[in-house]
Amino acid sequence: MTSEEIWLTTDEVAARLKIPPKTLATWASANRGPRFAKIGRYRRYLLRDVRRWEQAQLEAARREQPPNTSA
Repeated sequence: MTSEEIWLTTDEVAARLKIPPKTLATWASANRGPRFAKIGRYRRYLLRDVRRWEQAQLEAARREQPPNTSA
């Protein structure tokens, strides 16, 4: 199994992002946040999906920042 095939719990993703687990629940109900699968009554996140979501957030933040004009 590669590191990209690892399933993470809500608590593990919350700890990785340094946010409360409840925030992930809120995002999930609003179709925001990292992609997840519902396994039984639990949400599980593939590490590769979390990494893709993190990268997308960084790219979006870069697009929103004004250009650095100081030289």
